[in-house]
Amino acid sequence: MICLNTERSTNKHLLSVCKFCLIGISTTLLATSVALSQTAATASVGRSSALEATAQDQPASGGSPSDADAEIIQELERMRTRIQQLESQLKQRHAETSEHADLAKVAAEKSEQLVSDSGSSSLATVQTEAPAASKPAKAEPFAFADWTWLNGNPRTKEAAFDSKFFTPEVRADVAYHYDFNHPKDDTIGGSSEVFRSNEISLTHLGIGGDFHYNNVRARVFTQLGLYSTATPRNDASYSRGQWQLDNAYRYLNEAYGGYHFNALHGINVDAGIFLSYVGLFSFYQFDNWAYQPSYVSSNTPWFFTGMRIQVFPTEKLKIEPWIINGWQTYARPNGRLGLGGQILWRPTPWLSIISNNYGVGADAVGIPNRTRYHTDDSVEVKYYDHPERFLSKMAFSLTGDAGCESGGGVNCTSNKKDAAGNIIAYKQSFLGFMLYNRWWFNKDRYAFTLGGGKINNPGRYLVLLPPINGATATTGTPYFTENPGDPFKAWDISGTYDYMPSQYITFRWEFNHRHANVPYWSGPGGVTPPGGNNGNPGAIIPGWLPDLRKTEDRASMAILVKF
Repeated sequence: MICLNTERSTNKHLLSVCKFCLIGISTTLLATSVALSQTAATASVGRSSALEATAQDQPASGGSPSDADAEIIQELERMRTRIQQLESQLKQRHAETSEHADLAKVAAEKSEQLVSDSGSSSLATVQTEAPAASKPAKAEPFAFADWTWLNGNPRTKEAAFDSKFFTPEVRADVAYHYDFNHPKDDTIGGSSEVFRSNEISLTHLGIGGDFHYNNVRARVFTQLGLYSTATPRNDASYSRGQWQLDNAYRYLNEAYGGYHFNALHGINVDAGIFLSYVGLFSFYQFDNWAYQPSYVSSNTPWFFTGMRIQVFPTEKLKIEPWIINGWQTYARPNGRLGLGGQILWRPTPWLSIISNNYGVGADAVGIPNRTRYHTDDSVEVKYYDHPERFLSKMAFSLTGDAGCESGGGVNCTSNKKDAAGNIIAYKQSFLGFMLYNRWWFNKDRYAFTLGGGKINNPGRYLVLLPPINGATATTGTPYFTENPGDPFKAWDISGTYDYMPSQYITFRWEFNHRHANVPYWSGPGGVTPPGGNNGNPGAIIPGWLPDLRKTEDRASMAILVKF
């Protein structure tokens, strides 16, 4: 502070001296100019007399007094300019000195305050630094790795559009399927993804997205296209009671609201209609390695209606209990809710393990004492990852399912007989698996998947009912019964080629071979009576039989889009 004041005083003196000198120089120059002018005038008078006396003897001399005056004026102008420059520099230096002095004054005041209030300032310092020393924010669940390689996960790495309040999403699934059985009514059965043959079909158009603000969350997504009729027809629960729930919900693929709690690594509580990942594959074909999944996926739930609680104890683990109306149902099929849950563990970037389990629910409409149990378990392994090479990635997924129903004339273990040897309680169970391997090429622009699976489902309670004469899960059909003891075994294999020029689109070609131990697939004669459906799918039509075959070969092409 003392140094700054001294410098400031010195600068003031220097400025005063310079101004005094400049004034003196100016005065001297002015006096000199006046004297020179007077001298020049006197000389001019004397010179005039002399010239008059000697005009005839000498010529006039060359120098003029005005030339000397001009030189003096020019010199004065140069000095004035220089003085102005010096004044400007001094003013600038004075301003800088004043600013430094003010800063030094503020620093001194703060220093004095810190010294005088050392106790309170120390406490304030500790309180100020406390938030900086707090624990860092917990990691987002599963954010430690890239999971776009997983079967059943979308491969988009970032949303095309986003905002603080809403993340929109649009999906389109347009496909052409060619059934080598050539059904004359172009109807394909036995699938929850493929419905028409030799036609370009809009399987799904989904429009919606995710709302998120202040921990409140919601999602809505439409179910337009063939899914709006093909999905509800596999649910018989809407026939119990009124209000036509199949019509109320058919255009909603996902619709739920909930809240995110900032506990552990996050807790989500949602209620409404949400997707089921029983069977590993996603409901959306864009997310999957193949268009037509094997039976343990195609024949198990795609959605639930109820409540889910997603708990993330760590960034690598999710525990998700369900309280739901039933097994892929809009309503309760009988008098009680179903319970289930999912455990998802991803310990490393190359491994994902998932287990889905369901029980307690009474899912056979009209049989309230029959209970369904099911477990679905998958492992996915990325065993090769070299993005710099032409063969860039390899991975496989393996899924195993087991389940049964007990009560109402069936049991989980074996066919029970009476003393006379008659079966009084049939074994009603489900056992199956599927295995897929995928190869990616040229920076994941191309991919090829080979896979398939097998099931055994006596009682056919998870077999998709063929749409004979417009039959649904509610009406049933006498041409393909689903009674206790009815056998059903099937297997399939598929090859899928994907071209992915952008993360938002997939061009897909696929071939499927499917086989069952009983006539099941649509044959050349189709499954539609002459003249169309007669309005009573549960009745026999005299003189007509649906054409069902044990084998189906099918080729598919699809354009799959996700924004």
